[in-house]
Amino acid sequence: MPKASMEKLNHSLFLLINAGAHPSPFLLNAAMLCAEWLIFLIPAGLLAGWLRGSEQTRKLMLEAAVCGIVALSASMLIGALWPHPRPFMIGLGTNFLEHAADSSFPSDHLTLQWSTAFSFLLHRRLRKFGLAFSLLGLPMAWARIYLGVHFPLDMLGAALVAALSAGLCFGCAKWLIGPLFPALSFIHKRLFAPWIRRGWILK
Repeated sequence: MPKASMEKLNHSLFLLINAGAHPSPFLLNAAMLCAEWLIFLIPAGLLAGWLRGSEQTRKLMLEAAVCGIVALSASMLIGALWPHPRPFMIGLGTNFLEHAADSSFPSDHLTLQWSTAFSFLLHRRLRKFGLAFSLLGLPMAWARIYLGVHFPLDMLGAALVAALSAGLCFGCAKWLIGPLFPALSFIHKRLFAPWIRRGWILK
């Protein structure tokens, strides 16, 4: 599809999803919640898995965290090399969420959300959590379009970057996680020693 046609489709889909000038207060508040707060379930989940999980689970948490860093780095690089304006920067639709006027493509929020989710999906023991995090990305994606800070194709770009990053980190886990895990485990045992002795955190 030619670039002009793709951009026209992107704008049309955005206008279908974006809030009107006078949105429902319930929808607006729900969108704010999804757009800004759902993302915190990712670090909370990774931290809980690390503090309360077995050694194998911790390695998978570390792999997912590295995947998120790789994906976000790729997202920022894409935004720097191929900047794309956000809807409010070109006067399209309505905007209800304060945001810096930087590149919209791909969405950093969804890149982090889905890279972690896809990393979990690649491991049987974490698949149900991966599915849950993947599905939670959908209302987050809707909300960020609804509030006027992203286009639909920003979300597609985030999904692609996340999937490629998860596949890369899964394939290179032996070399990525192997050297990091012993050092982080040592820090963990020293940092959380009082709580480990009480049994609140696993050694």
